[in-house]
Amino acid sequence: MEIIELARTVRERDPARPTWIEAVTCYAGLQAVLMHRLAHALYRRGFKALARAVSHSNRFITGIEIHPGAKIGRRLFIDHGMGVVIGETAEIGDDVLIYHGVTLGGLSLANRAGPGGKRHPTIGDGVAIGAGAQVLGPIRVGDGARIGANAVVASEVPPGETVIGIPARPPHEHRILPARVAPAPSPGYGLLDQPCDPVGEEIATLRAELAALRAELATLKRQQQAGVPAAE
Repeated sequence: MEIIELARTVRERDPARPTWIEAVTCYAGLQAVLMHRLAHALYRRGFKALARAVSHSNRFITGIEIHPGAKIGRRLFIDHGMGVVIGETAEIGDDVLIYHGVTLGGLSLANRAGPGGKRHPTIGDGVAIGAGAQVLGPIRVGDGARIGANAVVASEVPPGETVIGIPARPPHEHRILPARVAPAPSPGYGLLDQPCDPVGEEIATLRAELAALRAELATLKRQQQAGVPAAE
C-alpha cells in the first residue's frame, strides 16, 4: 500500500524521526503525492477539468502545486514542501528528495514540440534537490545527482554529479581555491557533507590573492634594491 511506503520513507529520511501517525497526518509532502495520484489518474482518463480541480485542492491544502499531467515515481519525499511547483511534463524517478521552494518548470512556450511536447525536466532515481532550486526546461538530471539550494539548472546534469550556483555547475568550476579552503560539494539544505560558507570562501580567495600580490611586490623590491632590472 503506497501510503505505508511513503510513511516509511518519511520516517527513514526525516532526521526528526516522526511516528507513523505524524508521518501520515502531518507531512504535506506525503499528502500531496497521494492527492496527485488521484489527479493523475483522472488526467490520464481524459477528465482534465476534474483533475485540475483535485490539483488545485492539493495546492490549497498542502502548499504544493503538482500539475496532474506530471509523472511521479515511488517513494518521493517532499520535505516541508511549501512553494514546490512541478510542471505538466515533468517526470520524477524513484527515491527522489525535494525540499521546499523547488520548481520543476519550463523555460518558454518555444520548448513545446506540438501538443504533448516536453517542456519540463526529467529527474532520475535517487536525486536530491535543495531548497529554492529551479530546474528548468526539457533537460535530464541523472540518477543520484544532487542540486544545491537556490541553484538554477537549465542544462543536463550527469548521473552522480553535484551542481550549485547560478547557472548551476560543479563546485570546482565556480572558483579555484587553495587546498586548505577547497569547498566540499554543497548540494543544499539538509544535504551538506560539510558546512558551506560562500562569503567565507570568497574572503579566503581574496586573502590568497592578496598574499600572492604581496609576495610578488616583495620580490620586485628586493630586485630593485639589488639593482636587478625588472622583467618586461
